[in-house]
Amino acid sequence: MISHGKDLKIFCGNSNRPLAEAICRELRLPLGDLQCGNFSDGECFVSIYETVRGSDVFVIQSTCSPVNDNLMELLVMIDAFKRASAGRITAVIPYFGYARQDRKAKPRDPISAKLVANMLTSAGADRVLTMDLHAAQIQGFFDIPVDNLLGSPLFVDYFKSRFGDDTENTMVVSPDVGSVARARAFAQKLGMTMAIVDKRRQKANSSEVMSIIGEVKGKRVILLDDMVDTAGSLCGAAAALVEKGGATEVYACASHGVLSGPALKRIEESVIKEVLFLDTIPLKEGAKSAKIKYLSAAPMLADAISYIYHEDSVSRLFV
Repeated sequence: MISHGKDLKIFCGNSNRPLAEAICRELRLPLGDLQCGNFSDGECFVSIYETVRGSDVFVIQSTCSPVNDNLMELLVMIDAFKRASAGRITAVIPYFGYARQDRKAKPRDPISAKLVANMLTSAGADRVLTMDLHAAQIQGFFDIPVDNLLGSPLFVDYFKSRFGDDTENTMVVSPDVGSVARARAFAQKLGMTMAIVDKRRQKANSSEVMSIIGEVKGKRVILLDDMVDTAGSLCGAAAALVEKGGATEVYACASHGVLSGPALKRIEESVIKEVLFLDTIPLKEGAKSAKIKYLSAAPMLADAISYIYHEDSVSRLFV
């Protein structure tokens, strides 16, 4: 018996409606009838046009740009469902904003990721489902269950179909020391060796490649990261792999394509042949590149929602 709610209902805000619709298609469920908009002064409002009393409600909302508007929408939606007597409320956050502010890097810094965790819990969320947190320890900022899915299995399937078993001539590269654990697990799944780009970050959104740890000469390399923001680090690492390391081809993949500022221009002008993203963040209108390809995270998120609803283990999605 499912004790937390009589039925499963899925709703979404304005941040990534195409992904929410794709998840609903996977689950063969209709998207919930909800309106989320703004008053004339910019304040957010939410209207729910169907009963949710006792239901197991999943609210899909990426807190991507405009980050503060989308975060506020999510908080107001959660509060509305709580006051409408939903049985359980799960915040499905494919891209978790403020995740990079997870520690005090210098005196008097805020830890904004912890603040957002507190806000979600205070609003009434009973559970969080997200994907590829920038720092895995953010799960510990919550006093409610958090399921942090990994996008790497989707990339593994893609590159296995793309390059087959050519593991001798292909390597996985971590773009910085902080991503080594993620890249190592990715390389093991592909049966490839790994290298590391050692860089020095002088300020936010700016870094300099110091050296390459590992032999990439004559190899096809795959750069793996959790997100690409301005693409400066990614494109700098790719250039260093070719110019300093002697790599023949560079591919890249990341779960979240933030793509702010000059990111698209940098990718277009880089040595990277192809960049893969998941659709956790929708591509901005009119911002397209022939080098960028999107894979859908909807099947994985739909499976996770189904497992959570039926009280099954989500761990099978990490294999």
